[in-house]
Amino acid sequence: MIGFSQVNEAFDKANQLYNSGDYQKAASKYKSILLTNQHSAALYYNLANCYYKLNEIAFCIYYYEKALLIEPTNKDIATNLGFAQKMTIDSIQEVPVNRLSKLFSKILNSLSVDGWAVRCVGLVSLLVVLFLCYFLSYSESKKRIFFVSSNLVLLLLISALFLLFKKDRLEKSLRPAIIFAKEIEAKMEPNLRAGTVFTLHEGTKVLVIENYGDNWSKIKLLNGEMGWITSSKLKEL
Repeated sequence: MIGFSQVNEAFDKANQLYNSGDYQKAASKYKSILLTNQHSAALYYNLANCYYKLNEIAFCIYYYEKALLIEPTNKDIATNLGFAQKMTIDSIQEVPVNRLSKLFSKILNSLSVDGWAVRCVGLVSLLVVLFLCYFLSYSESKKRIFFVSSNLVLLLLISALFLLFKKDRLEKSLRPAIIFAKEIEAKMEPNLRAGTVFTLHEGTKVLVIENYGDNWSKIKLLNGEMGWITSSKLKEL
């Protein structure tokens, strides 16, 4: 098993290769770290930067998206992903949503599933401390403060738990993926002879909503359109 020191050494070596302009070797070095089951936003981000320099759009967007899953509020990752998405051919407009839905989505996506889980654990710990302070206090005024505070924290905990389960369900039901074909036709049915619904190009983000055997995936676009493509032409996040 490769130790942390060796992983850090490999990461530093990959960074040196990147800084020297050898993006292909740097990408290979970063990917060798992934093979040791080491994952981080920084690793995916640096790997995506390599593919951006190499003009490999699909890999570039795929790894930026992977980094963003780990650190959804990282502005550098989001900015670079935006630059990479401008290199794609397809321009798919997301279905308009009202301000309330947009705000809820922003809050929900501000943390990953693990992030919401950590937030819940922290709130539970704080709630326990407040309850202990309430029961151990002799002053009525302090009891009142701890009682009100614990109820507020309880409401925050319930909200955080709701967001945690909502985020978890969404990630399990909506499986984002990136198209890895220069061009591919989405079919009306999982059959090459079926009619074409739309055409997609490399780097486009889709949602996988169903699989038909090992060869076909039913996908949904941000604008709500759906079709079937061969599974080998996309890579799930």
